[in-house]
Amino acid sequence: MQTRSDMLAFEKIGRLLFKLSVPAIIGMMVQGLYNLVDTIFVGRFTGTLGIGGITIAFPIQMILMGIGITIGIGGASLISRRLGERRREEARLTLGNMVSLSLVSGVLCTVAGLALLEPLLIVFGATDTLIPIATDYIVVILLGSPAITFSMVASSAARAEGNAKVAMNTMLIGALLNIALDPVFIVVLDQGVRGAAIATVLSMVASCLFLLRYYTSGRSEISFGFHQMRLKGAIVKEIFAIGISDFARTAAMSLTSALYNNLLRGLGGELSIATFGVLFRVISFVFMPMIGIAQGAQPILGFNYGAGQFGRVRKSLRLANRSATAISIVGFAIFMVFPAPILRVFSNDPALIDMGTNAMRILVAGFPLIGYQNIGTSLFQAIGKAKPAVFLALSRQVLFLIPLVVILSRLFGLTGIWISFPAADVIAFGVTLFMVRRELGRFPRQGEPGAAPGPGIAPNP
Repeated sequence: MQTRSDMLAFEKIGRLLFKLSVPAIIGMMVQGLYNLVDTIFVGRFTGTLGIGGITIAFPIQMILMGIGITIGIGGASLISRRLGERRREEARLTLGNMVSLSLVSGVLCTVAGLALLEPLLIVFGATDTLIPIATDYIVVILLGSPAITFSMVASSAARAEGNAKVAMNTMLIGALLNIALDPVFIVVLDQGVRGAAIATVLSMVASCLFLLRYYTSGRSEISFGFHQMRLKGAIVKEIFAIGISDFARTAAMSLTSALYNNLLRGLGGELSIATFGVLFRVISFVFMPMIGIAQGAQPILGFNYGAGQFGRVRKSLRLANRSATAISIVGFAIFMVFPAPILRVFSNDPALIDMGTNAMRILVAGFPLIGYQNIGTSLFQAIGKAKPAVFLALSRQVLFLIPLVVILSRLFGLTGIWISFPAADVIAFGVTLFMVRRELGRFPRQGEPGAAPGPGIAPNP
């Protein structure tokens, strides 16, 4: 019987990437869909101010998600490489440490977030009108922090061992339950934005229960016990060394959102904040399949890098890049042709639709380049090279986007804010292309198809 490790080592790359990416894509798109559904219900039943409130709260939620992603991606990279090196017990220890880190960080986020809530909302651009609305939403999310971090971390571990279906089912369960609960809490029980948050947290709890059953039933190749949850310094260090690039990217997105909200508050008020909130969620939805491809490619890249199969690494990267770029081009075309009909799904406010139509076409101008950026960053994560992964994660959101938005908003006002996105995309694409090609040039040739696999190469972060 073929194990998942054998599958990662020997199955044809195209079939393998399809097998691992499609479940991830489905799961990510369904997850993205419930964010859209939240916004639709909030927009339709609480109005433009409701959208503005959850837009202000979202950067805090992004930081929480970023912590889960950090532990999940960093641990997944380590698990994939250890399985490739046939060091299965270390993979189990990594999973146990990931679970412990997720629960501890979730509790810390709850305590810190509630203690600093109002100052955080003000920093993230809240007006006096939006503070109570944002508070109603984010308090519930913060109380559910441990469930959110655990579900993200445990699903990443399942994907790392090649079981993409479990990760997909985790997201499907959470997303479909959230979509079902939104109308109940927002409309029937008249809870407004608080109802959207309650639906989100309950759906995450359901995902946690599903994952707990998976890991305690013996179906996982890396199931763990309580003794493996004791934190090990070397494992924790490597998890954060690799995963920090994703946290940097998410934190940078949160920081950028705060900057945008504050600039938008001065240039266009609550309407522009709400418009940005809708655009951000719609455009993020198209990111989901690209992230799914990156997630599907990561265990292939990490495992075969650990096994010294460099030809398979190159082929996987090439195919993942082509697939992600194709998706980004399709998204670009849809947003350019149908901006107004898309916005009408979320709001019937003519001012929001008018502002959003123009902004959407500008925001997505650099969209065809996004796919390559995502896959390039995932390569460095998968092979355990933390420094370039962190740099690429930060480059677009911090090094390029923040200076551009400050400069261009002063030159062109509100339009300058929208222009900053494609400008940053062009620069980030060029940097990613250079770094990926340089890294591939360093790979030995003995792992090309038909050659004997190497003994595994220790990563050099």
